[in-house]
Amino acid sequence: MANAEHGTGGGSPNQQLLRLIPKVDEFLGWVEGAADAPALLVKGTVRELLAELRSAILAGEPVSAADLDRAALTPAFEAKLAVKLTPNFRTVINGTGVVVHTNLGRSILPESAMAMLQQVGGRYSNLEFDLTTGRRGSRYSLVEELLCELTGAEAGLVVNNNAAAVLLVLETLAAGREVVVSRGQLVEIGGSFRIPDVMAKSGATLVEVGATNRTHLRDYQAAITDQAALLLKVHTSNFKVIGFTSEVSLEELVALAGQHGLPVMEDLGSGCFVDLSRFGLAKEPTVQEVVRAGVDVVTFSGDKLLGGPQAGIILGRRKYIDRIKKNPMNRALRIDKFTLAGLEAILRLYFDEEKALSAIPTLAMLSMPLEVIERRAKRLVRRIRAALAGRCEVQLLPIESRVGGGALPEQGLASRAVALLPADRSVNSLEVDLRRGTPPVVGRIEADRFLLDMRTVADDEITELAASLCRAFGVAPV
Repeated sequence: MANAEHGTGGGSPNQQLLRLIPKVDEFLGWVEGAADAPALLVKGTVRELLAELRSAILAGEPVSAADLDRAALTPAFEAKLAVKLTPNFRTVINGTGVVVHTNLGRSILPESAMAMLQQVGGRYSNLEFDLTTGRRGSRYSLVEELLCELTGAEAGLVVNNNAAAVLLVLETLAAGREVVVSRGQLVEIGGSFRIPDVMAKSGATLVEVGATNRTHLRDYQAAITDQAALLLKVHTSNFKVIGFTSEVSLEELVALAGQHGLPVMEDLGSGCFVDLSRFGLAKEPTVQEVVRAGVDVVTFSGDKLLGGPQAGIILGRRKYIDRIKKNPMNRALRIDKFTLAGLEAILRLYFDEEKALSAIPTLAMLSMPLEVIERRAKRLVRRIRAALAGRCEVQLLPIESRVGGGALPEQGLASRAVALLPADRSVNSLEVDLRRGTPPVVGRIEADRFLLDMRTVADDEITELAASLCRAFGVAPV
């Protein structure tokens, strides 16, 4: 035992406790062969644990001699090492009901995209090699043709996210000149990135027109000068202004720009290839509709309503896209082979819209019938209600899911949730235990109940979720 090996000696109680802390080599002898981990990590964990004990003693925290012997320190070491061996990047069960959850990785990729990722990650590929000519090729050509076929655009390219796409277009087409945009469209996206800030970084000069709630065609007309480079329309996908409002249509903007020989750019934000209004969602302009309206350049995200990997997609007229491709900044913003592989797999699904709706998880969750969600919720309730009897009341509740990802603000989707009302613990402590468990389970708290919206819980996660819920209440998994 540590206290027998080191003795207590004289001095203050804290000094006596400090002398009881084992030496690093002694501790390593205790755990030798017991920890299936790299020796460097084991030693670092031991040092960290002992340093924490010293700090606790010096701070006057309650530490006893029993806390410093082998019987107490070995399991503490094992727990700390287990945390270090757990990957930082982990999968979680999303019970929030937010389909495109930015904090939880946004869109889930379909099986076909995951298969492509594995192929290109484990083998060499034709990333920038033209198999027809045997010469160096362009990585953009791997998806450009697909994008153009699906949308009707003349040309396109892909960068690492939509903010980068907007920055690259503005820097290419409007640096040192003026960009005219409605004051009501100066949006802020996630992470406090604002359109005016992106525009300033591009070197373009922002010219605001209209009012927050109303902008007219004459406002754009009055703002166009010899310094104007383009007219910008920003789709307000992450907020909604209601009441006394007015905005200029894209078609009107295109006609006005044509009179002055200016291009029109639209930042769609959450671009979508499918009209989701037939599933009860608000009407969002599709990329195809925007291209048909005559826009010269349109940008949108790949990982929101499109349902693919993180990417910023730029489509439009070839004369503008070719200029954007030649911008040296393009190399700094380019995508890697994994993004290309995932995006190509997603795009190919869109050639059959019904297949896309069923195979792309984001679209499948958004269009999921309520009866399917209810069956899923009842399945979870059946697995846990008896096991948690006396410990937690389990209810099935109507609830509203959210689209998320800065798309369709205030749009609710009728859903079903499994609600947990703990009998002998707080709902907050339950939330913490589930969030820190394996696998982590993320839900939401409302009216002192922990809710799991089953729209965003997959069928193959229910057994695992039920086991996590049982462990959180100290009962055997079902």
